[in-house]
Amino acid sequence: QVQLVESGGGLVQAGGSLRLSCAASGRTFSSYNLGWFRQAPGKEREFVAGISWSGRITDYAESVKGRFTISRDNVKNTVYLQMNSLKPEDTASYYCAADARVRTNWSPAGMDYWGKGTLVTVSS
Repeated sequence: QVQLVESGGGLVQAGGSLRLSCAASGRTFSSYNLGWFRQAPGKEREFVAGISWSGRITDYAESVKGRFTISRDNVKNTVYLQMNSLKPEDTASYYCAADARVRTNWSPAGMDYWGKGTLVTVSS
């Protein structure tokens, strides 16, 4: 069982930066692939960024490549999402999720555990 708690959301102007954190409980944190997803009002939840259990492999949605960076600290049981050059279209609730499979395709339906989300609002 893994419990995930996101933090770091807020209101920021376009072009600004935010750093999201997701703290996890559970002794097997380092064995999970971890992802960030987001959901805007009226839209489906979508993949944003993911990192493998080892931290060696990362993946990003095309819309955030070059602007967002995912990282993890397996000692602190925390995964981060550094978001730079934010745009109004990045406005959404951001969720952290964990996948216990060895390989993941980052489908929301395949994730095993979810946090409750943190709201990011980017003003123009």
